Amino acid sequence: MCIRDRSRVGALVDEPDAVITANALTSDEPNMVVDLSAAWTEPGGLCMRRFLDGGADALAFCEQVVQSGYHRVPTSEIELCAPISNPEKLICIGLNYSDHAKECGLPLPEKPVVFAKFNNAITGPNADVILPPNSNKIDYEVEMVIVIGKKASCVHEADALDHVVGYTVGNDVSARDWQIEWGGSQWITGKTFDTFAPIGPAIVTKDIAGDVENAGIRCFVNGVPLQNSTTSFLHFKCGHIVSHLSHLMTLQPGDLIFTGTPPGVGLGRNPNVWLQAGDVVVCEIDGLGKITNRCVPKLDAH
Repeated sequence: MCIRDRSRVGALVDEPDAVITANALTSDEPNMVVDLSAAWTEPGGLCMRRFLDGGADALAFCEQVVQSGYHRVPTSEIELCAPISNPEKLICIGLNYSDHAKECGLPLPEKPVVFAKFNNAITGPNADVILPPNSNKIDYEVEMVIVIGKKASCVHEADALDHVVGYTVGNDVSARDWQIEWGGSQWITGKTFDTFAPIGPAIVTKDIAGDVENAGIRCFVNGVPLQNSTTSFLHFKCGHIVSHLSHLMTLQPGDLIFTGTPPGVGLGRNPNVWLQAGDVVVCEIDGLGKITNRCVPKLDAH
């Protein structure tokens, strides 16, 4: 979150309850934020990566500060930023819903399709998505995002979720012309334009997120439902994804993993549906909340 242009780490709560329910992230606007940065006394201040590095002790600190009743700031006085803006890695899994692979005219992969975005793509849950002037085929992709909470290297699938702190909502915004037509089969060229990875509204920890592999997942453009599915159709489940990636690279606290998008993307529609200036995209996942991003041309962006 940001208070007077200063980034802070906070916990969303719904007064008078001390701890927010997962459903409140979607159905109601939480009315208070607990400013964890204000309660942090160790030298060097607090950022989300440092908080996640703290593991169970940091989560216990968060619960203690929330229960104290202090350091509350009304949500009307803050701006929700991306819950983590500087992960070491932002990894994406492609073609991870069978129907999405079909609508793209591609076979269901035998192993996870892995690509990346860079940190410049990350933006907040209510921030503008900037449409680049050198693309006219901008697409939307609602996705569940895994947030790593503990270092993971060569972990077994059965143990993989022990290294996950929680989940958030993401939109893997994609320039299909650069991804498919002009990128030389290198997806990354169409995936990591500035603001092409809105995430938020918060990291929902595993203990309150519910069954994230059986959750409704939806995307609306200007109020029209264009994606409406459930995460039960994930081809590679979360544990498999984390285990697979941990055998390719060491995952660190704060790393983000976009897990794939369900069918209904603009590329798969006839005629195609591309995002235009002024469009408002809402991505939501049951139990994790929603993000709302307006599309603006680059020249009008602030």
